[in-house]
Amino acid sequence: MKDLDSAGLDCLAALADERSFERAAQRLSVTQSAVSQRLRSLEAQVGQLLVVRSRPLRLTEPGKVLLRFARQLQALRTDVARELGSQVTPHERLPIAVNADSLATWVLPALDDLVQQGLREGFGLELIVDDQDFTHDWLRQGEVLGCVSTVKQALRGCVVQPLGVMSYVAVASPDFVARQLPAGLNEANFSQQPFLVFNRKDDNQVQWISKAFGVRHPRLKERYVPSSDAIVRAACMGWGIAVVPELQVRERVRKRQLQPLRPEVSVDLTLYWHQWKLVSDAAPAPGRVALLDQVGLALSAGAKGALKSLHPRRRSAG
Repeated sequence: MKDLDSAGLDCLAALADERSFERAAQRLSVTQSAVSQRLRSLEAQVGQLLVVRSRPLRLTEPGKVLLRFARQLQALRTDVARELGSQVTPHERLPIAVNADSLATWVLPALDDLVQQGLREGFGLELIVDDQDFTHDWLRQGEVLGCVSTVKQALRGCVVQPLGVMSYVAVASPDFVARQLPAGLNEANFSQQPFLVFNRKDDNQVQWISKAFGVRHPRLKERYVPSSDAIVRAACMGWGIAVVPELQVRERVRKRQLQPLRPEVSVDLTLYWHQWKLVSDAAPAPGRVALLDQVGLALSAGAKGALKSLHPRRRSAG
């Protein structure tokens, strides 16, 4: 295959982000006709359809393969521009996927210095939020260059590093406990109590019930609150029981705004940082740490101060 056209790859990445030709054209500061022409040229080069022209548009499987390459090429281009002291292209950004609970607790402080550096140097991070069991799919599909995930195994061409353990505990407001659970939460009454759930991917409360009472497939009354912060606020307001990171509610428990339920029971999730390996192991080290590696280092340092510790060992695939 001949060298792939970088303008076509940028076009593919913009289409993946914006999900429309019009918005992709606006992002690239070109006409819609130019976007269509660049995409057709790239499809002709690889001999395969890359984008399904639907509303919203979506990438084909070959398109996702090329998207991974386009993301990596953009990240390398940003690193080279920073090395040379050149201006980073305004629309270039580094997308990573994180789970909502990490975003609500330790990720923002961990990335703050790097974001402030980006404001000075002209590059930007883009945070994509999904359940910790599904952020890895964003990496596999080429949508992001790195992710925080519960998945342990590295993809081919990626490196993975353990970050630490996030412990989930069950809490409710003191008023809710007094009103609904005068005898405490137990095997006989848990199915009658409302549990606050992030979304239909979230199964932390199911895992907690299974561990607390030995019920393999518990049926729960679920109230969906699609925000990590809002779930905690809803629990404080007496909406129901929340199974949330202990780190997130530690201060509210101390102030007696929330009360632990069965404090001896917790669900522990080990989190990992995955990223594409943009530079070959045989290649000489760059003069400064690559941006994606800086993200990994920042998250590792932030996790070390916030999560339960592990003994991290860096491993790679392929």
